[in-house]
Amino acid sequence: MPGDSRTALSNVLQKYWGYDGFLPLQPEAMTRVMAGGDSIVVLPTGGGKSLCFQAPAMCLDGLAIVVSPLISLMKDQVDALTTCGVPAACINSSMSHAEKGHVANEIRAGRLRLLYMAPERLVQSRTIEFLRSANVSMVAIDEAHCISEWGHDFRPEYRELKMLKEVFPGVGIHTYTATATEKVRADIAANLGLDDPEILVGSFDRPNLTYRVEQRTDRLGQVLEVIERHKGESGIIYCLRRKDVDELTQALTEMKIRALPYHAGLPDDQRHRNQDAFIEEKVDVVVATVAFGMGIDKSNVRYVVHAAMPKSIENYQQESGRAGRDGLEAECCLLYSGGDMATLKWMLSDLEGDAYKAAVKSLDAMFNFCAGVVCRHRALVSYFGQEFPQESCNACDVCLGDLDLVDEPLIVGQKILSCVVRLKESFGGDYTAKVLAGSGEQRIKENGHDQLSTWGLLKDESRRNIRDWVEQLVGQGYLRKAGEFNVLEITDLGRKLLQGESEPRLLQPRAAKSKSQSAAADDSWEGVDRDLFESLRTLRRETAEQLGVPTYIVFGDAALRDMARRRPSSLEGFLNVKGVGEKKRADYGEAFLACIVEYCGEHEVSTDVEASSTSSRKAATSRPRRGPSSGARKAFEFFESGHSVEQVAESMGRAKSTVNAYLREYLAHATVEDPSPWVDSETTARVEQALDDVDGDRLKPVFDHLGGEVSYDQLRIVATCRNNRQAAIEGSAAAT
Repeated sequence: MPGDSRTALSNVLQKYWGYDGFLPLQPEAMTRVMAGGDSIVVLPTGGGKSLCFQAPAMCLDGLAIVVSPLISLMKDQVDALTTCGVPAACINSSMSHAEKGHVANEIRAGRLRLLYMAPERLVQSRTIEFLRSANVSMVAIDEAHCISEWGHDFRPEYRELKMLKEVFPGVGIHTYTATATEKVRADIAANLGLDDPEILVGSFDRPNLTYRVEQRTDRLGQVLEVIERHKGESGIIYCLRRKDVDELTQALTEMKIRALPYHAGLPDDQRHRNQDAFIEEKVDVVVATVAFGMGIDKSNVRYVVHAAMPKSIENYQQESGRAGRDGLEAECCLLYSGGDMATLKWMLSDLEGDAYKAAVKSLDAMFNFCAGVVCRHRALVSYFGQEFPQESCNACDVCLGDLDLVDEPLIVGQKILSCVVRLKESFGGDYTAKVLAGSGEQRIKENGHDQLSTWGLLKDESRRNIRDWVEQLVGQGYLRKAGEFNVLEITDLGRKLLQGESEPRLLQPRAAKSKSQSAAADDSWEGVDRDLFESLRTLRRETAEQLGVPTYIVFGDAALRDMARRRPSSLEGFLNVKGVGEKKRADYGEAFLACIVEYCGEHEVSTDVEASSTSSRKAATSRPRRGPSSGARKAFEFFESGHSVEQVAESMGRAKSTVNAYLREYLAHATVEDPSPWVDSETTARVEQALDDVDGDRLKPVFDHLGGEVSYDQLRIVATCRNNRQAAIEGSAAAT
C-alpha cells in the first residue's frame, strides 16, 4: 500500500472506529478500492470485510454505494456507522417518502459518504438516473455469493447488478462474501462483468471459535450444557423444523431461561419483536430455523448450537460464523444423528437431476465432517481448499481432549462390521448398535438377532459410544448408508478392515471430564476485572435502551473488556480503548468513565493500567490490580473452605470461567502453595514435571507438551502454587 494511502486509512480507522491497525488482507483489499479497480474479497465472518470498503469510502471523494440484501441488516450497519461519526444512510421500502427525500437532499448536498440499498432498488431506472449525478466513488456488493447459482443463497435479483459497469464506467465494483468457492468466485466475476478483478481470499479459519460435535442423544440436556457454560450471554440455537423450535423454546422457558422462537410460521410482527428482543439483550437465547441470523449484525453472540445437522458445510460455516463476530472467543456446538440425513433428504425431495445430486453431495460432506475424527478447524479449511498449518488448533473437541482415542480401534471396527455382515447389510445404525450392545428389545428377539454371534459383542460399551463409532466408520469410508432407510453396507475399504489390512481411528468421550476452554478464551479475559465488566454491560444496556439502538452499537464486548482491563480515568485515556473513536468518546466517554472511576474507588482497584498493544485491535495486557473485588472476596471465603470451582459457581450463580478467574486471584492473594483442593495429585505431578521440561513462562508450550490433556485452568492453578512455594523458599533464604 502506498505510504500516503496507508497513512490516510490508518488515520480514518483510528478516528472513526478506534482501531490502530489492520486485520489480515484488509490493506490489500483497501488498496484495490483506493486504486479504482474491481475486486472479489473472501473473508470469514468477523474478519473485517465491511471495513474493507467503509474505511476507503471515507478517504475517497464522492458517494460509495453499498448493496445489502436485507433491510434490518443495512439499518443496523448504518446505525453503527453514524454512531462512529461516519455520514451514512440507507434507502429502503420501510422508509416514508419524507425520510427518503431527506436522504436524497443529503446526497445532493454532498454530505453522505456511504449509501446502503437493496439490489432491486439500486437497478431501478429512477435510482440510476439520480445517482448518475452523485459522484459515485465506488460500489460495494455485500453477501456477493447471492449472485451465483452455485452459492448456498442464490438470489436472482443480484444478477441485474451487471448493468452497473455500464452505468458507472470507471467506477470500481467490489464484492465481499464470507463463503465463496473457486467456482462461485468465477461465477461472481462473470455475472457482474468485472474487469480483471483482483481476487483476495483470506483464511477460512475462525481461530476464536471453539467447535464441538456430538451425537444427539438428549437434545434438551445437551443444549442446556452449552447454555450453562454461557450464563447470561447471547446464543442462537438452530433447529431443522418449526415444530422443534417451538418444543425447545417451551422447554427452555419452563426452565426459566430467557428464550424466544423465530421461524416462518410466526406472524411477521412477532418475528420482528423476537429478533429485536434478542438484539437489545432482553432475552439471552433465540431458537430458530436457519432463516434467522442473516439480517442481524449482532457481534457478541457467544455460542451457536445446531440441534440438528445443517444441509451443507457452506451453511454450517455461515451459521456458526454468527458467533464471535467481535473477535472474542465463542463456542459452536453441533448435535447430529443418523436420522438427520433422512430428514434433510426428504426436505430436498423437490429438487431434480443435477441440483438434487449436488445437494446430496453437500449433505454427505456435512455428515463426514460430523463423523470425522480430525481437528474441526483443519476439516473446515480443508473443505474450502486451504491448508491448516498447526498440528493442534486448541479450539475443538478433538484437540482440546474432550475425546479419547479408542485403545483397540481395529478390533472394535471389526466387531461392528462383522455385525453388519451378520445382519445381512439390511439394518441401520441404531439397530446395529442395539444388537452389539446386547439389547433385549422385542424386535431383536423376533428377528432372532439375539442368537447372532455378534449379539452383545460390545455389551461393556455404552450404546452411545457404539453409535458414534458406527458413524465414524461411515465417515472414514468403511461403511456406507444406502436406500431410503440408510441401511449399513460394507465398502471395499471395510472389507480390508475385516481382513486386518486397514485400521480406523475411533474416538470416544473422555469420562468425567468437563469441557476445556480454548486458548482464545483464556487470552481474551487476561487482566479483565470481571465485576467491572458486568457493571459496564449494565450501563451499556441502559444507554442503548435510552437511545433505542442495539447494545453492540454503543460498544462491543471487546471494548468493554478493554475498558475493564485498562480502567482509564480520563477522556484522553479512554481514547486508547479498543473500539473507541473520537465520536464515541464524545458521546459516551463521560458516562463510562464515571462508572469506571466510581467502581475502582469503591473497590480500591488501580486505574490507568499501562497496556501494550498486542494485536491490530489494541488488545492489551495489564498489571495486577491492588485489591480483590466484592465478588472475588465472596469467592475467597468458599475457596478457603476447600470448595471446588463447580460448587462455588453454583453457590454464587456465576459462570465457571468467572469463578476460575476468582480462584487464580485467590491463589495469588493468599499465596496458596498446595493446589490439591482443585487439581488431583497425579495431574499436579505431570504439570510440575512439564514445567521443569519446558523453558519459559508461557503456558502454551506446557499445554502442548502435555498433549492438550490438561486444561489451561489447571495449568494456571499448579503454576501459581508452584511460584508461591518458590517465592516462600527464596524469602526464607534471604531472611537467613
